[in-house]
Amino acid sequence: MSINIAIDGPAGAGKSTIARRLAKQLGFIYVDTGAMYRAMAYHFLKSGIAAADVDGIAAECPRVDVTIVYENGEQQVLLNGENVNGVIRTEEVGNMASATSVYPVVRTKLVELQRQLAAKSDVIMDGRDIGTCVLPDAQVKIYLTASSATRAKRRFDELTAKGTDCDLAAIERDIIDRDYRDMHRETSPLRQAADAVLVDSSEMGIDEVVDAIYQIYREAI
Repeated sequence: MSINIAIDGPAGAGKSTIARRLAKQLGFIYVDTGAMYRAMAYHFLKSGIAAADVDGIAAECPRVDVTIVYENGEQQVLLNGENVNGVIRTEEVGNMASATSVYPVVRTKLVELQRQLAAKSDVIMDGRDIGTCVLPDAQVKIYLTASSATRAKRRFDELTAKGTDCDLAAIERDIIDRDYRDMHRETSPLRQAADAVLVDSSEMGIDEVVDAIYQIYREAI
């Protein structure tokens, strides 16, 4: 029987970074669900479909294939066979993903693939509704969060390190708006599963968070 670890939480909480580190430490497969939604969102943007165009998005979904493969230990996100790792991390794609992930037709397509991966392999999966909807039977569930100010500063530092001009206050406003959308959407809203362990990383470094979740895993398994 495969072992599944579900990590949920708001945007910018460090879910992907922590999940990747932990997956490497445990020898698990890391399934970046956010990257899968971003890949679909990128496809919609490329196709000129607006986030509010429900019918257009529903019609386009059957034409989208999103796959995750590993090459030399690195995750590669393939959109209809094309590696899109380098283009799905922009703010525009992130906002499109947040807006379109509320549609049942989008979620149904991706959840099916995510469950297939988890059924046959030991996986760590992070997202907004992994412990509540995608993998409700996961043996370990974590709700990873941090204050909006902390998350905004992390994103600001990440962007400025890449030479991108950005405004800290605007980033925090965007994060707060995204939190609201994610928590109030009708389909699979962001919330802490009843059996998830809360980890607040506001005052913690990456290594401290990884160690804390590893200890939770050890106690559970």
